[in-house]
Amino acid sequence: MVSSGAHAAPPTPQAPRHRTLIMGVLNVTPDSFSDGGDYLDTEAAIKRGMELVEQGADIVDVGGESTRPGAARVTLEQEQLRIIPVVGALARAGVTVSVDTMNASTALQSIDYGAKYINDVSGGIADFFMARVIRESGATFIASHWRGHSVEMDAQALYKDAPSDISRELGERVAALIADDIRPEQLIVDPGLGFAKNAEHNWQMLGRLGELKALGFPLLVGASRKRFLSSLLPDNATMEDRDAATVAVSVLAAQAGAWGVRVHAVARTYAALRVLESWEQGAATRVQEAGL
Repeated sequence: MVSSGAHAAPPTPQAPRHRTLIMGVLNVTPDSFSDGGDYLDTEAAIKRGMELVEQGADIVDVGGESTRPGAARVTLEQEQLRIIPVVGALARAGVTVSVDTMNASTALQSIDYGAKYINDVSGGIADFFMARVIRESGATFIASHWRGHSVEMDAQALYKDAPSDISRELGERVAALIADDIRPEQLIVDPGLGFAKNAEHNWQMLGRLGELKALGFPLLVGASRKRFLSSLLPDNATMEDRDAATVAVSVLAAQAGAWGVRVHAVARTYAALRVLESWEQGAATRVQEAGL
């Protein structure tokens, strides 16, 4: 028995984890599933990029080709005409820019204009020359789990155990990139939610992010406004109505150790992650009170 004068020692506080970064989505496209057409005009896109930074984005991810399910490919010229002026203007303004592209030539031009990250949903599979661009430029490469282009990816959503299969395949992909002389510190991994995955696969992967973390690379999670969130909402819910669910996923991903979250609603995500950080800082602070 514990004597009446004895007290249990307070728990040892743990250091707060590294702050999860916010990547704001900027689609310079006419057909993206959420904001297609909203920022197709160059000046509107630049203004939106600056707004995302003001709202709390650490990185602005600029894309010129929709990768929604069923989307058709666009030409290199179309993609580059859409995004390069935006990338250049944002980079000159001091914004940290990521470019969402599967094309090596677009990646190379974007890096020349100031982009620091290349966010390739194919993980370098779609364009053989992507690895060379990343290797020679030294840019940071975000490699997603991917099984095929938008027009065919739904048919590829076949898994024995989705988290295990995704982690294994993504591990093989980063191993291939490292074999191409890309430095491990240049790599970030992304589970590719919604790409060749149904809702059940997405939720299973989110619930087991630790398996991806075990690969040893920073982890980006991009659930923002994706269709698997719609099952949580009324049938008439809008894209913006998915933001609350996105914020919840982003907070849980941050708690699971995600390096970053890719979102449309930056301001809401920023506020939620600041709450999480304050909560964790409070938990890590040992309050010395009389009698403890």
